[in-house]
Amino acid sequence: MLVAHGLSAKAAAYKAELFTKCCRHHIESGIDESTAVLLLFVPGRIEVLGKHTDYAGGRSLLATLEKGFCAAAIKQPGKALNLTDIRRGERVGFGIDRAIVPSLRHWSNYPMTVAKRVAMNFADPLCGAKVAFASDLPPAAGMSSSSAMIVTFFLVIAMLNDLFMREEYKANIADTESLAAYLGTVENGQGFGSLVGDKGVGTCGGSEDHTAILCCRPKNLSQYAFCPVRMERHVRMPEGYTFAIANSGVSAEKTGAAREKYNRVANLAAAIEQVWNRYTGRQDPHLAAILDHAGTIPLNDRLLESIKSSAALTPYDYQSLLERLQQFIEESTHIIPAAGDALLRGDMQNFAKLVDRSQRYAEDLLKNQIPETIFLARRARELGAAASSAFGGGFGGAVWAIVRNDALSDFLAQWSSSYASAFPERISKAEFFPTDPGPAAFWLEQDF
Repeated sequence: MLVAHGLSAKAAAYKAELFTKCCRHHIESGIDESTAVLLLFVPGRIEVLGKHTDYAGGRSLLATLEKGFCAAAIKQPGKALNLTDIRRGERVGFGIDRAIVPSLRHWSNYPMTVAKRVAMNFADPLCGAKVAFASDLPPAAGMSSSSAMIVTFFLVIAMLNDLFMREEYKANIADTESLAAYLGTVENGQGFGSLVGDKGVGTCGGSEDHTAILCCRPKNLSQYAFCPVRMERHVRMPEGYTFAIANSGVSAEKTGAAREKYNRVANLAAAIEQVWNRYTGRQDPHLAAILDHAGTIPLNDRLLESIKSSAALTPYDYQSLLERLQQFIEESTHIIPAAGDALLRGDMQNFAKLVDRSQRYAEDLLKNQIPETIFLARRARELGAAASSAFGGGFGGAVWAIVRNDALSDFLAQWSSSYASAFPERISKAEFFPTDPGPAAFWLEQDF
């Protein structure tokens, strides 16, 4: 069944082991073997292109990993959620309650945030669940482990409570894309239609991760635009190629000082919106809407003048605002559409040039790269990768490379070895692995 949903045979075999461990936990805790269980797989994502574009109304080119969360959920009366992380050996319990106070700096922050938002957005009756889960997705590595956890626990609650049939759901969430947008607001705290918001988890992100997790297709790269979420096209992964992933071992945390760095990139985009709207009297909601009005070729003098004249009213200098605008225009408007076109033509040489530009703009304009991710992206190209780039929010995290299948084993060995030589202090926490573009989240219902 796992293979039928789009996992490779090797990935499916390992996920079957994780599901078995989750189900065994329930049986050992006294659950009868005839009990119906919901089995749910939720992947992490690869941001092929689209660095900090989604929340500003831009576009991204996405794929999912074959790593992710495996969860086995059983309905229980009352509104209690009892969660067990099989791999960590940790258990937490709480209720689906709008008064809940999520635990910061612990993984339970994410399911608690979901439970609180569900209680705020959906009326009683609501039932709870016993959930055993296991993840092989590296945490804080730029692969959307936090968003995958948000999606996992929302789907558990939604399916066991038939939320998809509720009037408040149908009035606001029309399809999978709008569900992804809603779950983005669960994470960032914004409202969604009549579904009121809350604090979220403290990051100023968008819905790119949730869209990839819910909407991508096996063996494909998916181009989406945002605010609202809309599919533009699916592009087949080039024949004979696969992804190699390097987790740098530097945590891409979204807490404390790391969260401030991440949020600064988002806040620069928001500052441009504010100065433009103040200067023009308009109410454009994001950078993409501004550019639809102002134009990008040549960059509109009125837009530049609005930034220059109003920059003093923001916490940011003119140069920082201008660099953020330039990066967004290049990434969303030029690079991503051209990269998709190159893939459709089978033109890997031009695709690689476009990816190299994206990486360079992340280093020079976003300034969200670290020496480790810069090294990994460049070294991958030197070792023969067709293309390579850092991905995720930055300030740590991971790098992808597209590599020919027949060169994959040697490539991963050389990539890992050269990283160990350059950054010996990081290699113990680093991880190098292959993955095909995997399926979106899916579920299976069956007895033990």
